[in-house]
Order: sequence, then structure tokens, then C-alpha cells
Amino acid sequence: MIKNHEFAFEKLRVWQEARGWVKSIYATTGRFPESERFGMISQLNRAAVSVPTNLAGGSGRISKKDQAHFTHLAYSSLMECMNLLLLACDQNFVSESELHQQRISIDSLSAQLNALHQSQTRQVT
Repeated sequence: MIKNHEFAFEKLRVWQEARGWVKSIYATTGRFPESERFGMISQLNRAAVSVPTNLAGGSGRISKKDQAHFTHLAYSSLMECMNLLLLACDQNFVSESELHQQRISIDSLSAQLNALHQSQTRQVT
């Protein structure tokens, strides 16, 4: 892939990790039953995509307060994904082992998002 330059969000480690994590969510939902195509599959995929997308959107904001708002939205989407994965496990769409692996990724992303948000809000005051 030829790259001339990177946008600010592409340099964020949390965005890079979230981008890779979205691939794992799509792989996971790819094994859900077809009957969930317009239900849990769609909702989980959209929520996962929202994590790096909100980070990218926030990076285009001038004020730290606006950037922090988008980081908070990314965190909210991440928590939505965790909830959906727990519900998917309840329905036997996701194994306990796969849920555990996703939780590890979500824990890592969560910690990074919280640190980024704290950094952004510290700069506001």
C-alpha cells in the first residue's frame, strides 16, 4: 500500500488497535446464524466500526473538549459491543473462550480510550 502521509488519527495507537479489533468482530459475527443478519450481526458490526470512526472524527475537531466528546462516544460504542458479545454468548453464538479473547481486547481498548479522554480533558481546564 502506497501512503503519502498519515492523518492525525492514524498515528493514534488506540485507533490502530481498534482498526484491527474491528476485523476480529467481523470474523466473530461471520459465524453467527444467518437469522441474526439484520439483528445482532448488524448492530455489533456497526458499534465496532463506530469505535475507530469516532476517534477519526474527533481528531478533526479543533477544541480538546470536542475531541474528548468523540473519544467518549468511542468508549460508549465499545461498551455496547461488550454488552452485545455477552448477549451473543448467552445465545451460544459466541463461545466462552471467544468471549474471553474479545474481553481482553476490549479491556485494552478501554484503558487506552480512558487515558486519551483524561489527556484531552486535562487540556481543557
